Amino acid sequence: MKTKLIQILSLLLFASLCSCKDFLEEFPRNSTHVGEFWQSADDVSSAVAGNYALLRDAVTSGNASNVPRYYLYGDGVPASYFEIQYSGDGLEGVQTGDFTWRYTIESYGDWTKYYKAIAMSNLILEKVSAMDVESFTQVNNPMRFKNEALGQAYFIRALCYFMLTRVWGDVPLVLHSEEDPIGAQQLGRRPKSEILSQVEGDCHRAAGLLDWSYSSQGAAKVTANKGAVYALLAHMYLWRATTTELASAEPIMSDVNSADSTIAAIKSFGGYAQVDTANYYRTFVGKSSDGIFEIAASEEHLEGSSTHIGMFFLREAHVPFYSATYSRFFVKPTYLSQHYKPMPTGPEDWVWVDGHWWWNEPAWRWDWIEGQWVLQQVMNDRVTDVRYLKNFTDLGGSQPTCIKYHNVVPITQNSVRLSNNLIIFRYSDMLLLEAEIALYKNNLQKAADIINGFRERNDPYAKWSPIDWTTTTKDNLMYEYVIERGRELYLEGHNYYDLIRTRQYPQFITWLSPARFVQGGFYWPVSPNLFKNNPNLTQTSYWIGKI
Repeated sequence: MKTKLIQILSLLLFASLCSCKDFLEEFPRNSTHVGEFWQSADDVSSAVAGNYALLRDAVTSGNASNVPRYYLYGDGVPASYFEIQYSGDGLEGVQTGDFTWRYTIESYGDWTKYYKAIAMSNLILEKVSAMDVESFTQVNNPMRFKNEALGQAYFIRALCYFMLTRVWGDVPLVLHSEEDPIGAQQLGRRPKSEILSQVEGDCHRAAGLLDWSYSSQGAAKVTANKGAVYALLAHMYLWRATTTELASAEPIMSDVNSADSTIAAIKSFGGYAQVDTANYYRTFVGKSSDGIFEIAASEEHLEGSSTHIGMFFLREAHVPFYSATYSRFFVKPTYLSQHYKPMPTGPEDWVWVDGHWWWNEPAWRWDWIEGQWVLQQVMNDRVTDVRYLKNFTDLGGSQPTCIKYHNVVPITQNSVRLSNNLIIFRYSDMLLLEAEIALYKNNLQKAADIINGFRERNDPYAKWSPIDWTTTTKDNLMYEYVIERGRELYLEGHNYYDLIRTRQYPQFITWLSPARFVQGGFYWPVSPNLFKNNPNLTQTSYWIGKI
């Protein structure tokens, strides 16, 4: 990897130096390096690695405080899951539904980094398609090597466009590498339906080129295979099914059925499995059996991060030079009380007092955490869900801490990096999506069984209070589904989009009214900086006149 670093950095440098009228980044024209580069398998490998580096940069980039956009968009916007404390950058305004604060819109309203990754994908597709397999003498299977390079480029392009359209709706569509980016057409935004059709097409092309297995173990999970493509497709189908017509709560059933068959293929051929709860943290370090696609952020390969989303929650217990009481983000106590309830464990844990059954449990409990016994306050008498016990500390105060990502690696006396991969898609996510699909198909029994299965898997006492599908409504069951996803996928970039898809946002996002929702008011505005040299670009419709 180190021997290829210079080549990769050269590609990234060239990709970053050129622009398409200040808002679309393209590869430089007439570069001698470009003409000489596309000659061998090593060249292609370096380009693909550079493409993944650009994707990682797009996902982890943020504002001056380095808050990664992927988690801000997907988890921070609702304000129901964690609190953003004031730090001078105005980021807390996002949680009130105001995306127009200057520092916020200039950074998170800018989609340029996604288009850098798209531009690299376009270049790889163009150049590698034209290369003869006889050029790949360094590899054992030249045809598979070529197909994988093309398949991963299609996947990255599809993933970037899917991320773009979930944030902004309509976005520009660039499908070719420009020979002359300076004189390229100034592109306007294309309808979200067209963007999602492109995502679907790119996914099918990628799936036809990739296998379920990987050519090397080192590439597992952190590069695309057929499972990663199908996971993206499943999410795309459900997003399209529920956001094509915002005024209607009825999903497009053809897309729902497509999502169902796609997840069935993942279950049948992917070889994935949920991680035993005894090894809970293994999932979030990365490359577990539950992982489908992750962005590499392991310090083992010098890819750890000091600005991983987890670093904004951690305190002195995990980072010695951090504050013992303050973190930029903290878990909302209301999130905990809404998502974690005490579970009845059977008659032996109840006592009859004054004509009522009462818990016979203390308010404090000793738990074995990180190699030591820790005395913790028990919320609402007793919560036994492993996700509650493993993911959160400081439960007795007003600002609980999330330690879902805490694989801290010391670098110097006053420097650490978090060595947790960024989990984009995992198997548990796919299994939960089946409950959503079942609800759209009015199969309440299947949905309840899936939700109950997750609860019982993570809480040994949940079997005493299962959801009874015969005595509840579809809407109530959808609420329970969203609660379960909020438990399982906390701080994984899904929560906001889950609330939009399922129409459960009124109970979690106070600033998003039904009227604003129908107007597409959950989409982000575009940074005014992107309009400077592009008269064809338009502002997101809801935000016209508000910026």
